[in-house]
Amino acid sequence: MSKRTDVRVIEASLFFIPVRTRVPLKFGPETLTSSTIARVRVKVTDHTGHTAEGWGEIPLSVQWVWPSKLAYEPRHQMLQRVCVRLTEAWAQFDSWGHPIEVGHDFVETVLPKLLEEANDFGLDGQPLAEKMPWLGALVCCSPFDMALHDAYGNLHQVPVYSTYNAEYMNRPLDAYLSPASDSDASFHGKYPADYFVSPRPNKLLAWHLVGGLDWLDNSERNGDEPDDEYPVTLPAWIRRDGLRCLKVKLRGNDSAWDYDRLVKVGQLALDGDVQWLTSDFNCTVHDPEYVNDILDQLNQKEPEIYKRLLYVEQPFPYELEEHRIDVHSVSKRKPLYMDESAHDWKLVRFGRALGWTGVALKTCKTQTGALLAGCWAKAHGMGLMVQDLTNPMLAQIPHVLLAAHMGTIAGVETNAMQFYPDASDAEAVVHPGLYQRRNGQVDLSTISGPGFGYRVNEIHRELPPAVAHFADHCD
Repeated sequence: MSKRTDVRVIEASLFFIPVRTRVPLKFGPETLTSSTIARVRVKVTDHTGHTAEGWGEIPLSVQWVWPSKLAYEPRHQMLQRVCVRLTEAWAQFDSWGHPIEVGHDFVETVLPKLLEEANDFGLDGQPLAEKMPWLGALVCCSPFDMALHDAYGNLHQVPVYSTYNAEYMNRPLDAYLSPASDSDASFHGKYPADYFVSPRPNKLLAWHLVGGLDWLDNSERNGDEPDDEYPVTLPAWIRRDGLRCLKVKLRGNDSAWDYDRLVKVGQLALDGDVQWLTSDFNCTVHDPEYVNDILDQLNQKEPEIYKRLLYVEQPFPYELEEHRIDVHSVSKRKPLYMDESAHDWKLVRFGRALGWTGVALKTCKTQTGALLAGCWAKAHGMGLMVQDLTNPMLAQIPHVLLAAHMGTIAGVETNAMQFYPDASDAEAVVHPGLYQRRNGQVDLSTISGPGFGYRVNEIHRELPPAVAHFADHCD
């Protein structure tokens, strides 16, 4: 069956926007000091020939997307090359439907082949020593998928979140999702909107990222810190932004350092009346006892800090099926959330069987995939969080909307204002509450109108020339 509201993509354009970080951000053994923002514009048509444009955007954060001993630049170039190839593939994708249907079909049928071809060809016909992972393909695909969702809402002149229901969608969730065998969950006749928070909150708690290279207090300052209008030390950030939630980056391979870091940040949190903490081990742990020992020591020696540790984020390697680690012992101590491993709902189902109790959703794995994974997790009683990829500019808006609609354990991680605060100046004129944190929150009240509510016509940003543009000429 099809609906009169169905669309297909007929045109796609790709733009690359370089940004540099104000301070370095450490990802495991690597450090991020710059990034390329992939911004995408797509045009869709309906069966009557009406058209509309939509926008999507995501940072190509190489160190997070593709952790490797390969040099940075070949990985960076490979991600960009896949984005260019995706521009053509999306413009030629002859599939009609709601964005969830079209996006799901693209990821299932086109993206795997495109990734395989890209890895075989490599850079200029020379395959790299290591293949680009599936997570990289999802990140490259995500701005196209987001732009499709935005364009659909713009075409029908409604917020896209009001379309995730039977009125607009051809297929209910049981066309995509299967419940776990040990669950009474059923997706028959269900749609994403059945799992949304209603009404959508206009304010969300904002999580601040405490990176492994961040200055905790004045005693750590060494002259390398930036001299500008923004805070440098953690207490200064807590005071200025009224922070109530801190995410602590750990190493995962140095238990003494990790424990000491948690205690130091935890004490500053107590001093600053911060409500919640979480720990991120950067996927570097292979033995649950590493995490258990740190948690037990914290519980015994620093019970108030332990009490404020709301959950633990992805200590173990990305490749969940390759590293089938039973994590029940960790999740008995604290809620344990999948992040990098949660590529899709099937991996969430697999992770739940291993003992994971929650999922950190990310729009960089596609809006479509994040919604499906979120619905599956909520149906099975798993907790949700929405984690950042240091999303600036337009990327911030679908990010916070996902958190507001799906509902999370507490707010949303948002740290672009720490690492490249000036990158979003143009967007902040229209949405000031999204690009600053006040009273420990971000304010979504300016998001309005069709699609994702970007209000792009009011945002005066000059884009660089498109690096790729393709249009379908087969209509």
